[in-house]
Amino acid sequence: MTISSCGTQPATVAPSAERWAHLTAVPGGLRAGAGRLVVEALFRRAVQRLALRVELPDGTIFGGGADDPFAPLMVLHDPRAFATRIGTTGLIGFGESYMMGEWSAPDPAAVLTVLAADLRQLVPAPLQGLRSLVLPGQPARTRATTAGARSNAAHHYDLSNDFFALFLDETMTYSSALFDQLTPAPVWADLATAQRAKIDRLLDAAEVGAGTSVLEIGTGWGELAIRAAQRGATVHSITLSARQQRLALARVAEAGLTDQVTIELRDYREVDGRYDAVVSVEMIEAVGYEYLPSYLTVLERALATGGRVALQVITMPHDRMRAGRVTHTWVQKYIFPGGFLPSEELLADLVSRHTDLELVDRAAMGQHYAHTLRLWQDRFTAAADQVGALGFDEVFQRMWRLYLAYSEAGFRSGYLDTLQLVLRHRGAAELDTEVTR
Repeated sequence: MTISSCGTQPATVAPSAERWAHLTAVPGGLRAGAGRLVVEALFRRAVQRLALRVELPDGTIFGGGADDPFAPLMVLHDPRAFATRIGTTGLIGFGESYMMGEWSAPDPAAVLTVLAADLRQLVPAPLQGLRSLVLPGQPARTRATTAGARSNAAHHYDLSNDFFALFLDETMTYSSALFDQLTPAPVWADLATAQRAKIDRLLDAAEVGAGTSVLEIGTGWGELAIRAAQRGATVHSITLSARQQRLALARVAEAGLTDQVTIELRDYREVDGRYDAVVSVEMIEAVGYEYLPSYLTVLERALATGGRVALQVITMPHDRMRAGRVTHTWVQKYIFPGGFLPSEELLADLVSRHTDLELVDRAAMGQHYAHTLRLWQDRFTAAADQVGALGFDEVFQRMWRLYLAYSEAGFRSGYLDTLQLVLRHRGAAELDTEVTR
């Protein structure tokens, strides 16, 4: 029995023909049909080895977890469309099928965690080697050139400050928090404190205090700049998002720190001056593979003698990074155009070859991000009516829920990690020793 042999039911989402015209019709033709047959066979075979339950429209349940009522449940509402989209555009089609309501799950992150943990089982090795030939490549328009980076940032961060406020905490911090403990699982009331703890750890690592000059690459909504200024530092923060800049400036003014904090619309490549500390939180992911050497060189050039760079970065395993570097992903298409997640190995190599910086501290906090994302997901889902009132329709909301679930699954499975890295100029340790003698 194939996954499409049990009949189908109409997709549960009616997309706007204007906004989502490219999704209204399931791909057709010989290539799409052949791809569907391949996906049907591979999906059934792979799922039989995974701790999942997959439910078909007629109520049939299969998968390695079919007899386990606690195994994550994936419901295929339109198996034929599901398989056709994947057979045509791979994981982009997988995400688009969710957006269109052709599959669902009571807990999408739980389903995706199982899939991410056993990614190699889903596609046989010989077919994995063909991905660059059959899957779409990254469009040139999303390259993170100076102009492209501004467009990419606007696509995501200029959606609406009110939109992000619906699921972020009072700090408006859009990056991993650092909780005191993960057991029992953190709750919403813990999040703002954990976000400030994350920021404070970075500022401590960069040795930010009274009189410190700080360069922040990627302002967000201003919480890090505010906390640095509250320590007595002067902060020069740069962003590519006009909407973030406006709200961040308002928050700085409300905190009475306008004399200590400047926030400019500026690309990192346009930075001049030298600073005692350079801090950047989850911005490197927007730089793009080809521009990483330039970004790291800017960090080196901007750092004063004896200063420190403190970064928070999302990473992925080196082999998976290399395998997916040239293909276009669902996240890149819909969420972060031009985004690229480096491996820790790649960063170490580029730092060594292109700068005189050296790593002096490293902390991993991937599971903290998984919990952060779960709290955002719960908040976002509960705010569905308010999100809709801002003009974001059901397809958009399903897209965003999948993005949050996909990200949570990546961290829970170990497919992704979050690191805080501290760098300094090589030889700085010797200079410190000379000063203290």
